[in-house]
Amino acid sequence: MVAAVQSCPVFLDRAATIDKVCGLVDEASRLGAGLIAFPESFVPAYPDWVWRSKPWDDGPGEWYARLLEQSVVVPSPATDALGEAARGAAAYVAVGVTERDPTVATLYNTLLYFGPDGRLLGKHRKLMPTGGERLVWGMGDGSTLAVLDTPFGRLGGLTCWENYMPLARAAMYAQGIDVYLAPTWDNSDVWVPTLRHIAKEGRVFVIGITACIRATAIPAGIPGRSDLYGDEDDWLSQGNSAIVGPDGAVLAGPLVGEEGIVMAELDVAEARLARRQMDPIGHYARPDVFRLSVDTASKPAVTFGDE
Repeated sequence: MVAAVQSCPVFLDRAATIDKVCGLVDEASRLGAGLIAFPESFVPAYPDWVWRSKPWDDGPGEWYARLLEQSVVVPSPATDALGEAARGAAAYVAVGVTERDPTVATLYNTLLYFGPDGRLLGKHRKLMPTGGERLVWGMGDGSTLAVLDTPFGRLGGLTCWENYMPLARAAMYAQGIDVYLAPTWDNSDVWVPTLRHIAKEGRVFVIGITACIRATAIPAGIPGRSDLYGDEDDWLSQGNSAIVGPDGAVLAGPLVGEEGIVMAELDVAEARLARRQMDPIGHYARPDVFRLSVDTASKPAVTFGDE
């Protein structure tokens, strides 16, 4: 059983949002979930203001400062708490965070994976921030395009509009992914069809997870808040969470306009059997015509000695 948790973060409050994640992990596990997934940059909240403000305004500078302060260092006590929640639930947990590199001031849109023993199994940094997101996030590299082996199949994913990068999807398919996570901020009516396309194209289960937050969740004390956001009718994200099978059929959701947990039972054998007809990186790949080269090396700005 897998769970897509559609919820509202405690805006720009890392500790309070992690407390909420831990409670929701426990709730989902009691419902029988063995994989529990959260939205894009859920901790400490997606920086929605980049779509509503001008980058040269003074106000967003204060918002960025708060985001920087409340972001997640990996590893840290924050990731320890998330790992402990996974261990307590005996479940795999995937959480979107804004990650801060401890050596620089750069932030990344990162998806963290925790195992049922509480260990941090891996992370994926979004390769390409979209539009206004470039004002707050740096770019990831190919070193985090990995998938994980789990008892319910090979697990991995891409974040938000990375899923519109055909070569990034191909890199995931090439690693034999079975359960594909797609955390996002996208509320458009095209998003669920996107999830269905990916599921059908890759013959994989796709779990789309979106946050659900109104403007009233943003504290009034942040400078410029009233200039950018209104009342409870002003949605930052109405949610769009859904789970799709390898034939493109929607198994659960989409959940829109409310917090909740979207759940479905997955059988990885269905995904693997579906590839007998079309395997995008096997008999349907035509490597004699098309070739993809993926650089999985880390790309630090500076290296020392024999690194």
